Amino acid sequence: MADALKVGLAGVGTVGGGLLQLLAAHGEQIAARAGRPIKVVAVSTLEHRRNKAVDISKFRRVQDPVTLAADPEIDVFIELMGGESGVAKDSVEAALRAGKHVVTANKALLAHHGAALAALAEKSGVALNFEAAVAGGIPVVKAVRESLQGNDISRVYGILNGTCNYILTQMEKEGKGFAEVLKEAQAQGYAEADPTFDIGGFDTAHKLALLTSLAFGTRVDFESVYVEGIESITPADIEAAGELGYRIKLLGVALRTDSGIEQRVHPTMVPKHTAIAEVDGVLNCVAIDGDFVGEVVLVGRGAGGPATASAVVSDLIDIARGHILPPFGTRAKSLKPYKKARMRAHEGGYYIRLSVYDRTGAFAAIAGRMADQGISIESIVQRKPTAELPFNRRQEGAPAFVVMITHQTTEAAVRNALAAIERDGHVDQKPQMIRIEKL
Repeated sequence: MADALKVGLAGVGTVGGGLLQLLAAHGEQIAARAGRPIKVVAVSTLEHRRNKAVDISKFRRVQDPVTLAADPEIDVFIELMGGESGVAKDSVEAALRAGKHVVTANKALLAHHGAALAALAEKSGVALNFEAAVAGGIPVVKAVRESLQGNDISRVYGILNGTCNYILTQMEKEGKGFAEVLKEAQAQGYAEADPTFDIGGFDTAHKLALLTSLAFGTRVDFESVYVEGIESITPADIEAAGELGYRIKLLGVALRTDSGIEQRVHPTMVPKHTAIAEVDGVLNCVAIDGDFVGEVVLVGRGAGGPATASAVVSDLIDIARGHILPPFGTRAKSLKPYKKARMRAHEGGYYIRLSVYDRTGAFAAIAGRMADQGISIESIVQRKPTAELPFNRRQEGAPAFVVMITHQTTEAAVRNALAAIERDGHVDQKPQMIRIEKL
């Protein structure tokens, strides 16, 4: 058997600790599959962020990750520290310049600097692997970059954040509001103390930017991702969706259109009969539409130490085998400039919830504003005020919820109509709009 692949590991938190446990548990099996042993020889970690369940005393400690990255005794540098810049970026660049292979789970780093890092890896003739950066243990990077290369991919979409999926699932099952379920998720460790990155959709957007580049051969362009979070979703929306045959999921969608490529993250109404609607809790799901293969759907754990460590080991085995590919499937110099689609030209159906004053002419005026924009209504339901409203508003003449589902129209038309309805003064709160995705 060939000499061991020597690894330097920066970051021994949840994922790094999971990696060390996996290598200890399956080391012989991994060596047989890789054709050589994979051995961690040095680590760099902050004591206060270290996984205390893992013994690192047998490894050489290197205080500075950048120093570890260029260590002459390692072949591969694994970056599991996180962060789009700072020491994570500096250490990855140092490793690539020193001719070391890099494996990372850092979606933020790659979403902001992916093209430059890919070019540096290719110049040095080394791997920059990041299976663990997107959807945890789901092998979606390998699927898009390798298994589906014979296809013309038209769309990639999915549930890419387990925290949001858990919150929406619990809101539906328990009938509770967003804030209450978020507190429960934080107490159970499914949401961070500061959950903004997850619930605001930014974590999903980072992952989507990487999938877009892989699927369409374009340069990574995180700044062009349209992002909405789930903070505005209410139990009324969840209940109405169910009655209309839908469930609400936070989706990341990358779609090729005539005007360019759409990248969008937002709450989405998905039909109950679809596979993605059944993905609950902290699970992730990614779907890829190819012209020859049709739709491929991958479901699994999108985060956590064991699942993400599994993806890291997959990347290490590829390197041990000498299987080195361009990071984004196409050489960095051949990646096409990203052409952003006209977002407001997006076509589809829309769910609209209005809190309408119960007075003469209000509904007629709303219908007129919809007609002005050429919007055809598929269904409309008037709902009585609910417990979500303050007591002093749950009375005769109080605003009532009106829920509408439109036929296919453009987002620009819907937004223009809703802006006019707000100006007319017939609603007492900002209208809710949720896209309905064709699946």
